[in-house]
Amino acid sequence: MNSNVKQVTDLVEGMLQRVKRGELTTEYGLSFLEVKYHMLLDYLINLTYVVLRKCSGETIEGDPSIERLIEIRTVLEKIRPIDYKLRYQIDKLVKTATTGVTSATDPILYKPNPDNMLSNDIDAEGKEDDEEELEDEEDDSDSESEDEEKGLKRPKKAATAGKPGIYVPPKIKPVYYDGDEKPEDKEKKILERAKKRAITSSMLQDLKEEYLDVPTEISSTSRAQQILSKAQKEKQEYEETYLTRLPAPWVTKFWGKLAATPPYVVIH
Repeated sequence: MNSNVKQVTDLVEGMLQRVKRGELTTEYGLSFLEVKYHMLLDYLINLTYVVLRKCSGETIEGDPSIERLIEIRTVLEKIRPIDYKLRYQIDKLVKTATTGVTSATDPILYKPNPDNMLSNDIDAEGKEDDEEELEDEEDDSDSESEDEEKGLKRPKKAATAGKPGIYVPPKIKPVYYDGDEKPEDKEKKILERAKKRAITSSMLQDLKEEYLDVPTEISSTSRAQQILSKAQKEKQEYEETYLTRLPAPWVTKFWGKLAATPPYVVIH
Protein backbone atom coordinates (compact mmCIF):
# COMPACT_ATOMS: atom_id res chain seq x y z
CA MET A 1 0.00 0.00 0.00
CA ASN A 2 2.87 2.38 0.80
CA SER A 3 4.39 1.77 -2.63
CA ASN A 4 1.07 2.55 -4.33
CA VAL A 5 0.68 5.74 -2.31
CA LYS A 6 4.20 6.82 -3.23
CA GLN A 7 3.58 6.06 -6.91
CA VAL A 8 0.35 8.08 -6.96
CA THR A 9 2.00 10.97 -5.10
CA ASP A 10 4.89 11.12 -7.57
CA LEU A 11 2.48 11.00 -10.51
CA VAL A 12 0.30 13.82 -9.14
CA GLU A 13 3.29 16.00 -8.27
CA GLY A 14 4.71 15.52 -11.77
CA MET A 15 1.40 16.52 -13.35
CA LEU A 16 1.16 19.59 -11.11
CA GLN A 17 4.64 20.70 -12.12
CA ARG A 18 3.77 20.27 -15.82
CA VAL A 19 0.59 22.32 -15.36
CA LYS A 20 2.52 25.11 -13.62
CA ARG A 21 5.08 25.19 -16.43
CA GLY A 22 2.28 25.42 -19.00
CA GLU A 23 2.96 22.06 -20.62
CA LEU A 24 -0.56 20.83 -19.89
CA THR A 25 -3.46 23.15 -20.75
CA THR A 26 -6.53 23.02 -18.50
CA GLU A 27 -8.61 25.77 -20.11
CA TYR A 28 -10.69 23.92 -22.68
CA GLY A 29 -11.77 20.83 -20.76
CA LEU A 30 -15.17 19.26 -20.15
CA SER A 31 -16.96 20.92 -17.26
CA PHE A 32 -18.75 17.63 -16.52
CA LEU A 33 -15.46 15.82 -15.92
CA GLU A 34 -14.18 18.71 -13.82
CA VAL A 35 -17.22 18.53 -11.54
CA LYS A 36 -16.97 14.73 -11.38
CA TYR A 37 -13.27 14.83 -10.42
CA HIS A 38 -13.93 17.41 -7.71
CA MET A 39 -16.69 15.22 -6.30
CA LEU A 40 -14.43 12.14 -6.33
CA LEU A 41 -11.63 14.10 -4.63
CA ASP A 42 -14.02 15.35 -1.95
CA TYR A 43 -15.33 11.80 -1.49
CA LEU A 44 -11.79 10.43 -0.97
CA ILE A 45 -10.95 13.20 1.52
CA ASN A 46 -14.05 12.51 3.63
CA LEU A 47 -13.54 8.74 3.37
CA THR A 48 -9.92 9.09 4.54
CA TYR A 49 -11.11 11.21 7.46
CA VAL A 50 -13.65 8.57 8.48
CA VAL A 51 -11.03 5.79 8.28
CA LEU A 52 -8.65 7.89 10.39
CA ARG A 53 -11.26 8.37 13.13
CA LYS A 54 -12.09 4.65 13.15
CA CYS A 55 -8.43 3.70 13.33
CA SER A 56 -7.95 6.14 16.21
CA GLY A 57 -10.81 4.53 18.14
CA GLU A 58 -13.07 7.57 17.95
CA THR A 59 -16.77 7.39 17.18
CA ILE A 60 -18.17 8.50 13.82
CA GLU A 61 -21.81 8.65 14.91
CA GLY A 62 -23.34 12.01 13.95
CA ASP A 63 -20.21 13.13 12.14
CA PRO A 64 -20.92 15.56 9.22
CA SER A 65 -18.52 13.65 6.98
CA ILE A 66 -20.95 10.69 6.89
CA GLU A 67 -23.76 12.84 5.50
CA ARG A 68 -21.32 14.38 3.02
CA LEU A 69 -20.27 10.91 1.83
CA ILE A 70 -23.90 9.89 1.33
CA GLU A 71 -24.60 13.09 -0.59
CA ILE A 72 -21.59 12.67 -2.90
CA ARG A 73 -22.39 8.99 -3.47
CA THR A 74 -25.96 9.90 -4.46
CA VAL A 75 -24.78 12.58 -6.88
CA LEU A 76 -22.26 10.22 -8.50
CA GLU A 77 -24.94 7.58 -9.00
CA LYS A 78 -27.38 10.09 -10.49
CA ILE A 79 -24.88 11.38 -13.08
CA ARG A 80 -24.09 7.90 -14.41
CA PRO A 81 -26.55 8.29 -17.35
CA ILE A 82 -24.79 11.52 -18.35
CA ASP A 83 -21.43 9.78 -18.10
CA TYR A 84 -22.76 6.98 -20.31
CA LYS A 85 -23.92 9.46 -22.97
CA LEU A 86 -20.61 11.36 -22.97
CA ARG A 87 -18.43 8.23 -23.03
CA TYR A 88 -17.93 8.30 -26.80
CA GLN A 89 -17.07 12.02 -26.83
CA ILE A 90 -14.62 11.62 -23.93
CA ASP A 91 -12.88 8.62 -25.53
CA LYS A 92 -12.62 10.52 -28.81
CA LEU A 93 -11.06 13.58 -27.15
CA VAL A 94 -8.59 11.45 -25.18
CA LYS A 95 -7.57 9.55 -28.31
CA THR A 96 -7.15 12.79 -30.26
CA ALA A 97 -5.07 14.34 -27.46
CA THR A 98 -2.88 11.22 -27.25
CA THR A 99 -2.27 10.63 -30.97
CA GLY A 100 -2.73 14.21 -32.19
CA VAL A 101 -4.86 13.14 -35.20
CA THR A 102 -8.49 12.28 -35.79
CA SER A 103 -9.34 8.75 -36.85
CA ALA A 104 -10.29 8.39 -40.52
CA THR A 105 -12.98 5.85 -39.54
CA ASP A 106 -14.76 8.27 -37.23
CA PRO A 107 -18.49 8.00 -38.03
CA ILE A 108 -18.97 11.68 -37.16
CA LEU A 109 -17.09 12.58 -40.36
CA TYR A 110 -19.80 10.92 -42.44
CA LYS A 111 -22.83 12.45 -40.77
CA PRO A 112 -25.01 14.75 -42.91
CA ASN A 113 -24.62 18.48 -42.46
CA PRO A 114 -27.91 20.34 -43.04
CA ASP A 115 -26.02 23.64 -43.32
CA ASN A 116 -24.25 22.42 -46.46
CA MET A 117 -27.55 21.36 -47.99
CA LEU A 118 -29.08 24.71 -47.08
CA SER A 119 -26.19 26.68 -48.58
CA ASN A 120 -26.30 24.63 -51.77
CA ASP A 121 -30.04 25.17 -52.04
CA ILE A 122 -29.63 28.88 -51.44
CA ASP A 123 -26.87 29.12 -54.07
CA ALA A 124 -28.95 27.18 -56.57
CA GLU A 125 -32.02 29.27 -55.78
CA GLY A 126 -29.93 32.44 -56.02
CA LYS A 127 -28.63 31.46 -59.44
CA GLU A 128 -32.14 30.57 -60.59
CA ASP A 129 -33.49 33.85 -59.18
CA ASP A 130 -30.72 35.80 -60.89
CA GLU A 131 -31.46 34.12 -64.19
CA GLU A 132 -35.19 34.72 -63.75
CA GLU A 133 -34.55 38.36 -62.81
CA LEU A 134 -32.40 38.85 -65.90
CA GLU A 135 -35.08 37.30 -68.06
CA ASP A 136 -37.78 39.38 -66.35
CA GLU A 137 -35.73 42.55 -66.75
CA GLU A 138 -35.23 41.82 -70.42
CA ASP A 139 -38.95 41.14 -70.83
CA ASP A 140 -39.80 44.24 -68.79
CA SER A 141 -37.43 46.40 -70.79
CA ASP A 142 -38.93 45.10 -74.04
CA SER A 143 -42.49 45.61 -72.80
CA GLU A 144 -41.65 49.06 -71.36
CA SER A 145 -40.15 50.16 -74.64
CA GLU A 146 -43.29 49.00 -76.42
CA ASP A 147 -45.50 50.76 -73.85
CA GLU A 148 -43.48 53.97 -74.12
CA GLU A 149 -43.99 53.91 -77.83
CA LYS A 150 -47.72 53.60 -77.18
CA GLY A 151 -47.62 56.22 -74.37
CA LEU A 152 -48.37 53.77 -71.52
CA LYS A 153 -46.50 53.13 -68.26
CA ARG A 154 -46.35 49.94 -66.14
CA PRO A 155 -45.48 49.69 -62.41
CA LYS A 156 -42.19 47.99 -61.61
CA LYS A 157 -42.14 44.41 -60.21
CA ALA A 158 -41.96 44.03 -56.45
CA ALA A 159 -38.88 42.71 -54.67
CA THR A 160 -38.30 38.99 -54.41
CA ALA A 161 -39.33 37.02 -51.32
CA GLY A 162 -37.00 36.40 -48.42
CA LYS A 163 -34.64 33.48 -48.03
CA PRO A 164 -35.64 30.29 -46.18
CA GLY A 165 -35.26 30.16 -42.39
CA ILE A 166 -32.57 28.63 -40.22
CA TYR A 167 -32.50 24.84 -39.78
CA VAL A 168 -33.88 23.77 -36.40
CA PRO A 169 -32.90 20.23 -35.30
CA PRO A 170 -35.68 18.02 -33.88
CA LYS A 171 -35.89 17.47 -30.15
CA ILE A 172 -34.91 14.06 -28.80
CA LYS A 173 -37.55 12.29 -26.73
CA PRO A 174 -36.49 11.12 -23.25
CA VAL A 175 -36.09 7.35 -23.06
CA TYR A 176 -35.57 4.85 -20.25
CA TYR A 177 -31.90 4.49 -19.28
CA ASP A 178 -30.84 0.83 -19.54
CA GLY A 179 -27.07 1.28 -19.72
CA ASP A 180 -26.50 -0.56 -16.42
CA GLU A 181 -28.57 -3.59 -17.40
CA LYS A 182 -26.74 -6.69 -18.54
CA PRO A 183 -27.86 -8.73 -21.58
CA GLU A 184 -28.79 -11.57 -19.20
CA ASP A 185 -31.16 -9.25 -17.28
CA LYS A 186 -32.82 -8.09 -20.52
CA GLU A 187 -33.33 -11.69 -21.68
CA LYS A 188 -34.72 -12.58 -18.27
CA LYS A 189 -37.26 -9.73 -18.47
CA ILE A 190 -38.31 -10.83 -21.96
CA LEU A 191 -38.79 -14.42 -20.76
CA GLU A 192 -40.81 -13.23 -17.76
CA ARG A 193 -43.12 -11.16 -19.98
CA ALA A 194 -43.55 -14.09 -22.38
CA LYS A 195 -44.27 -16.44 -19.46
CA LYS A 196 -46.84 -14.00 -18.07
CA ARG A 197 -48.57 -13.76 -21.44
CA ALA A 198 -48.59 -17.55 -21.75
CA ILE A 199 -50.12 -18.01 -18.30
CA THR A 200 -52.97 -15.60 -19.05
CA SER A 201 -53.69 -17.04 -22.48
CA SER A 202 -56.92 -18.89 -23.22
CA MET A 203 -55.03 -21.82 -24.79
CA LEU A 204 -53.36 -22.61 -21.45
CA GLN A 205 -56.75 -22.43 -19.77
CA ASP A 206 -58.14 -24.99 -22.22
CA LEU A 207 -55.16 -27.30 -21.58
CA LYS A 208 -55.71 -27.05 -17.83
CA GLU A 209 -59.35 -28.01 -18.20
CA GLU A 210 -58.46 -30.94 -20.48
CA TYR A 211 -55.53 -32.55 -18.63
CA LEU A 212 -55.81 -31.50 -14.97
CA ASP A 213 -58.18 -33.15 -12.48
CA VAL A 214 -59.93 -29.92 -11.57
CA PRO A 215 -63.59 -29.10 -11.99
CA THR A 216 -64.41 -27.38 -15.25
CA GLU A 217 -65.54 -23.80 -14.93
CA ILE A 218 -68.53 -22.93 -17.09
CA SER A 219 -69.22 -19.25 -17.67
CA SER A 220 -71.58 -17.39 -19.94
CA THR A 221 -68.94 -14.77 -20.65
CA SER A 222 -65.93 -15.10 -22.90
CA ARG A 223 -62.27 -14.88 -21.88
CA ALA A 224 -62.07 -11.32 -23.12
CA GLN A 225 -65.10 -10.30 -21.05
CA GLN A 226 -63.60 -11.89 -17.94
CA ILE A 227 -60.33 -9.99 -18.38
CA LEU A 228 -62.26 -6.77 -19.00
CA SER A 229 -64.43 -7.18 -15.90
CA LYS A 230 -61.35 -7.91 -13.77
CA ALA A 231 -59.58 -4.80 -15.07
CA GLN A 232 -62.69 -2.68 -14.50
CA LYS A 233 -62.97 -4.00 -10.94
CA GLU A 234 -59.31 -3.15 -10.17
CA LYS A 235 -59.76 0.30 -11.72
CA GLN A 236 -62.89 0.95 -9.65
CA GLU A 237 -61.15 -0.10 -6.42
CA TYR A 238 -58.20 2.19 -7.18
CA GLU A 239 -60.47 5.16 -7.98
CA GLU A 240 -62.53 4.65 -4.81
CA THR A 241 -59.41 4.29 -2.65
CA TYR A 242 -57.46 7.32 -3.95
CA LEU A 243 -60.47 9.43 -5.03
CA THR A 244 -59.11 10.01 -8.50
CA ARG A 245 -60.23 9.23 -12.02
CA LEU A 246 -58.01 7.04 -14.24
CA PRO A 247 -57.93 7.39 -18.04
CA ALA A 248 -58.94 4.38 -20.12
CA PRO A 249 -55.78 2.84 -21.70
CA TRP A 250 -55.71 1.29 -25.13
CA VAL A 251 -55.62 -2.21 -23.58
CA THR A 252 -59.02 -1.68 -21.94
CA LYS A 253 -60.43 -0.32 -25.20
CA PHE A 254 -59.04 -3.35 -27.08
CA TRP A 255 -60.57 -5.86 -24.69
CA GLY A 256 -63.81 -3.90 -24.71
CA LYS A 257 -64.06 -4.20 -28.49
CA LEU A 258 -63.07 -7.88 -28.30
CA ALA A 259 -65.66 -8.57 -25.62
CA ALA A 260 -68.35 -6.94 -27.74
CA THR A 261 -67.80 -9.51 -30.53
CA PRO A 262 -69.89 -12.72 -30.36
CA PRO A 263 -68.04 -15.73 -28.84
CA TYR A 264 -66.86 -18.52 -31.13
CA VAL A 265 -68.22 -22.07 -30.98
CA VAL A 266 -65.88 -25.08 -30.72
CA ILE A 267 -67.15 -28.34 -32.22
CA HIS A 268 -65.56 -31.55 -30.90
